[in-house]
Amino acid sequence: MIIEQLIQTYLSKLLDVPVVLERPEKPPAQYVLIEKLGGGEDNHIFRATIAVQSYAKSLFEASVLNEIVKQAMNGLVLLDEICRSKLNSDYNHTDPTSKQYRYQAVYDITHY
Repeated sequence: MIIEQLIQTYLSKLLDVPVVLERPEKPPAQYVLIEKLGGGEDNHIFRATIAVQSYAKSLFEASVLNEIVKQAMNGLVLLDEICRSKLNSDYNHTDPTSKQYRYQAVYDITHY
């Protein structure tokens, strides 16, 4: 399973909002989008930089959803495939094109 799918499956079990790998054509009021920004491999151990974007109808709701996502991501290391999950940064990342509020949490993930 690719890392994005693994995280999507994991977060879908914990969150009360849809967790997707592509921006929906008709987005719901709140949802979480998983995106791989980059990665690498060394001796069959993989690294991935993952953006977890929390979308909502208001900036406050997006920030609250971001905090819930970060709490859920803290448990990612409990999965057998994950060696390390470290929050790199998180910030307001409102989309100027769609004018939809979002926060983005960027994680450095080490996995098998």
